[in-house]
Amino acid sequence: MEKIFSLGRALARHPIAPYAAAMPEPFEISRLTPADGPRLHQLNAMFGEAFADPQSYGAAQPDDAWVEALLGKEHVIALVALLDGAVVGGLVAYELDKFEQARREIYIYDLAVAEAQRRRGIATALIESLRAIAAARGAWVVYVQADHGDDPAIALYEKMGVREDVLHFDIPVSRD
Repeated sequence: MEKIFSLGRALARHPIAPYAAAMPEPFEISRLTPADGPRLHQLNAMFGEAFADPQSYGAAQPDDAWVEALLGKEHVIALVALLDGAVVGGLVAYELDKFEQARREIYIYDLAVAEAQRRRGIATALIESLRAIAAARGAWVVYVQADHGDDPAIALYEKMGVREDVLHFDIPVSRD
């Protein structure tokens, strides 16, 4: 893992320090590397529980070779929030190169915090860590979607960015 932030360090200039300082328990944010397959599986289990969808996140997890290759791709960003060594939050994002201009965007695909750890600034710290990575990579924007009725997520995202109301469509892939 590549440690990005640790509450116990003097990081007054780090963008997430104000959020983490209010947390009652120390935590750290780390980016997963190809050697972090077990952590990715822990992250998937936490996502499955947080999204009430353990089947999608746990029934057919990829093998070690797939995970190692995936986490080795520069455009794949997997961040975990660790509390006493346990994954209590996470974010998966993808960097997208654009065609209309020479710029990049970063899309947050999954973001969740374990229920017992919510309302403590972990999601904000994860997004702020991603924003720092995005800035270092020269990205133009970080964007995310939220489902109607997911009021906590919508409130978080409205606090951090500009809302755009769009429609999302899943287009099935033909498998002839």
